[in-house]
Amino acid sequence: MTKKEIVKTISEEIGLTQLKTKEIVQKTFDAIVETLVEDGRIELRNFGVFEVKKRAARKARNPRTGDRVDVPEKYVVTFKPGKEMEAKVRQFEQRDRERERAAAENAAANAEQNAISSSSEPPAPDLPINRSTQMGG
Repeated sequence: MTKKEIVKTISEEIGLTQLKTKEIVQKTFDAIVETLVEDGRIELRNFGVFEVKKRAARKARNPRTGDRVDVPEKYVVTFKPGKEMEAKVRQFEQRDRERERAAAENAAANAEQNAISSSSEPPAPDLPINRSTQMGG
């Protein structure tokens, strides 16, 4: 989902123009970034916590050449979801597992049906027997 789609959805739900809603959404994002830069952490109840953390320097490998490369330490933004978000993501995982299980059951049933239909020869079509041509006459 893009910011534009978020703005459209919110504006339809609350009845504001998309222009005004876009301004509000952008101000919210700006406030999050500004707080991260100033405080290094912002906690949004029932959503999660954004935090600036220092990633230590490390050795890496250039995938193209295989050479070892020194990667300097740097600051990164991390996100830890809140309890409500975690619960909703778990529901998504359960729904996904149920879909996979149903798809596997369908595939097994289809494979069994295909095995049954391909193992027996198709019956010969019922053809009228013309006795005069069979008897040589």
